[in-house]
Amino acid sequence: MSEQQTGMADDAAPAPAGRRQRRHVVCRVDELPPGQRKVIDVDGRSIGVFNVNGKYYALLSRCPHKAAPLCLGVLKGLITGPEPYRYEIEREGEILRCPWHGWEFDVTNGRSIFNPHRVRAKSYDVTVEAAEDDPSVETFPVTVERQVVVLLV
Repeated sequence: MSEQQTGMADDAAPAPAGRRQRRHVVCRVDELPPGQRKVIDVDGRSIGVFNVNGKYYALLSRCPHKAAPLCLGVLKGLITGPEPYRYEIEREGEILRCPWHGWEFDVTNGRSIFNPHRVRAKSYDVTVEAAEDDPSVETFPVTVERQVVVLLV
């Protein structure tokens, strides 16, 4: 697994003591191209898995503001302004806007854009593993397509 393929939040919390993280196969790598997302149900929780330029991130699809389905929101860039009446768009595809009230979150770590130190969406670790390690995943005799996106919850 390369650093390019793994999107782990810098401060992602490990599983609580006494509880092991469980692996959940999300899809094959070719089923989740850059700029796309896949929302899945894991043990009754809706979780969005995102491919941001070849790195994978996952967020609980529940906005901390009013519990909206966060991962169904619009993916966009971060709008910055170096001076009045001028704006630039940075980090295209890394900012998720809540579909109900427009709160924005950084997909790479779950932190809110307006108050990153106090408000955040729950984030999860995501890795890319070889499919032949999981017999429940249907695989085909090709090399690149044998990778799957795996969510650790």
